[in-house]
Amino acid sequence: MDIRPTTDQDLDVFVDTVHAAFGRFPETPAEDGGGVFWSAYEMDRSLLAVTADGRPVGTAGAYSFELTLPGGTLVPAAGVTAVGVLPSHRRQGVLTAMMRHQLTALRARGEFLSVLLASEALIYRRFGYGPATYTARLTVARHRAAFALPRARGAADAPAGGSDTGSVEVLRRAECGEILEEVYDRYRRAQPGALSRPHRWWSSGAGQPPISPAPRYIAVHRDADGAPDGYASYSLGESETLTVDEIIAADDAVFTALARFLLGHDLVARVVFKHVPPEHPLRWQLADFRAAEVSNDTDWLWVRLLDVPGALTARGWFTDGELVLDVDDPFLGEHGRYLLTVRDGKADCVPTDREPDLSLDVSDLGSVYLGGTAPSTLVRAGHIRAHRPGAAARADALFRAERSPHCLHWF
Repeated sequence: MDIRPTTDQDLDVFVDTVHAAFGRFPETPAEDGGGVFWSAYEMDRSLLAVTADGRPVGTAGAYSFELTLPGGTLVPAAGVTAVGVLPSHRRQGVLTAMMRHQLTALRARGEFLSVLLASEALIYRRFGYGPATYTARLTVARHRAAFALPRARGAADAPAGGSDTGSVEVLRRAECGEILEEVYDRYRRAQPGALSRPHRWWSSGAGQPPISPAPRYIAVHRDADGAPDGYASYSLGESETLTVDEIIAADDAVFTALARFLLGHDLVARVVFKHVPPEHPLRWQLADFRAAEVSNDTDWLWVRLLDVPGALTARGWFTDGELVLDVDDPFLGEHGRYLLTVRDGKADCVPTDREPDLSLDVSDLGSVYLGGTAPSTLVRAGHIRAHRPGAAARADALFRAERSPHCLHWF
């Protein structure tokens, strides 16, 4: 078996192979070749596993994204995708060989982290990935969707979520592509855990709504000056259910204004918000706390560190302190001990022979990296070892983010 990089001429073979690996058939692209998720594939970043006689049996790809870290730093991130092996060649080392080849190639490009969405939770931890952001679905019965009056002192006359002096306009998806792209880009630059959506995704209609050309209504929120600062992509389906693909908002007041609009839609029995970040205040804003039912509470973005010092010094920090991390990377056969020192929001990370505060797998470091998983949770779960009292609490304080990391982008 050989693993080789692909070119644009390999696109059809690559697409057919990855679909066969998942037992599916490709959709028919639009006349311009767009409107399908693979129209954004970067063939210069993809791999094919082929047998000795040249038959393709496995695929792995990567997108060129930017990831927003705590503190607002934007860094390159490889978005691993299209990983599949034909059923006839599974459990023969093909996947392991491709993942090792890919991680080596990412390092050669100077990238210090990669991310993915895991089709199965058991697969990717052994390759060093850990779940780092989480998302949930909220289903709200419309007849129970009244908002509570804010109880904060001085807020009695303001709508829940803060004051809003803007307006909401309903457009069709085809009418507002530039607005969606611009509003999302501003949002993702301020949201820890968010990924960029390169222009070619929007122009080719790759991905899921609202990127794809699937019919959708878009509720565009405009500020007092008429500038768009938020949107909600939604559709009305069977059983009087209004499904919201995503809400992108500049702040809580804009989110609340859009949620009010959606929950006030006529001829709707329930509103489903497909992607809501952990600890979002919407449930608390409703007069009936039980009106919003949580489901599909799951992991989303998985993170893999390829250069521990490079990754730790790239993100912002919000508490001063020191921590010695003993990091094991069994998949790449590496082990390192690092002194992490944080002062005034910046970190220094250097090799050390000091006794460790925490011992952890690189996948667990990926989970805590964005601040969405508390190190103490993994200590209690038996995955991270704390070597002295107070080490887990110190790690919690150091790794926290300014707000919960969240990723909406599907790839």
